[in-house]
Amino acid sequence: MKKLESRHWAFLGLAIVVIGTMLLNLEPDLDVSPDTIRMHAFIDSLPAGSIILVSFDHEASALPEIKPLATAFLRHAFGKGLRPVGIALMAEGTAVGYRLMEQVAAEYHKQYGIDYAFLGYQPQYIAAILSLGESVKQTFPRDYVGHPYDSLPLLREVHKLSDFGAVISIADGNMVTHWVEYGRARFNVTVAAFVTAVMVTSYDPYVSSGQLRAMVGGLRGAAEYEKLIGIGGAGRRGMLAQAASHLYVLALILVGNVIYFTTRSRKGRG
Repeated sequence: MKKLESRHWAFLGLAIVVIGTMLLNLEPDLDVSPDTIRMHAFIDSLPAGSIILVSFDHEASALPEIKPLATAFLRHAFGKGLRPVGIALMAEGTAVGYRLMEQVAAEYHKQYGIDYAFLGYQPQYIAAILSLGESVKQTFPRDYVGHPYDSLPLLREVHKLSDFGAVISIADGNMVTHWVEYGRARFNVTVAAFVTAVMVTSYDPYVSSGQLRAMVGGLRGAAEYEKLIGIGGAGRRGMLAQAASHLYVLALILVGNVIYFTTRSRKGRG
């Protein structure tokens, strides 16, 4: 068996630190940012029973950030009595979005077709947004599992994009831009977004100008949102693991420097 090198021990230590921190299930003390407060207040302001369009515009590679964000948002939406209709404008978000909506809806005992629905994936995202603005039924004649559009009571209440109380884009790329440029500008629908941390600076100007109603970003945003709704989740656990791993790396750097300078000093004396 090959002898373990120092880097292997370092990686093993990191794994122990991360797993141990998540198993402790501690409650991080977070200051909630104004962006997260704005999003929470916006969702709270929607009347109970409002139908909202939730678009899963992300790839599977972004799930460590996207899933905690989407879960916290859906818990808030279902808890407020909102009725989400899910779609996906990126193929990889389709199955993820459908399963996630099913799981969270089950927590709140919501019924498919009445309290929520999932329409599925539509390619050519710009054309899809424009088509939704004209007719949701023509864009999605059947839902994701094959039910005819008119067979679901919830869907019979919406005919075009402007019938939705809001569009919530859960994205890891530039799809939010298209919702703002085509959904909001052309059909005057309110757009808000949950995005990965790297995209926050790209969308800040849209929030400042009022084109994007609200935005929450990254694992930190998910942890803050969980704090506001009072339900812990992967966001808080992830933030704890992330903080612990950063401290561990800093400790390794400190120890490495001590060893290096001590060794060099001994060689100099020799």
